[in-house]
Amino acid sequence: MSTDPAFVSADTGKVIGAMMTSSPIEKPDISTPAMGAVVTFDGIVRNHDGGRGGVELLRYTAHPTAESEISRVAQEVIAAHQNTRLWCAHRTGDLRVGEAAFVVIAAAAHRGDAFAAAEECADRVKAEVPIWKEQRYADGFSNWVGLE
Repeated sequence: MSTDPAFVSADTGKVIGAMMTSSPIEKPDISTPAMGAVVTFDGIVRNHDGGRGGVELLRYTAHPTAESEISRVAQEVIAAHQNTRLWCAHRTGDLRVGEAAFVVIAAAAHRGDAFAAAEECADRVKAEVPIWKEQRYADGFSNWVGLE
């Protein structure tokens, strides 16, 4: 049972946003004066995968249900982590090395709650939301991650 004052629970147990976007991700400030911890996961496009360098571009494609699925996942995560506020977004389209592909932000009065919610959201979106990733390499090779 939480020993936090009532105004903390008034600020938590909320999904602030959960979306798919083709635009660069702009991170909101989801904290309030009651929040002592904000955990941010930035999934950034890197230049290698599976020991192979030369990744130049990722193309993310999402099923038409991806928007409702990312929202469903966020709602289920917040139901399991009532002491947090949650926001997440996943990109679609072509992304270059260094761009943010997936961002999760969790805010809570205490770090343990924020870390747990952020981790569960990131893991579940990756596992449950129908998003596919094609990697393109400098030498012209391309592959679909997880479909080979």
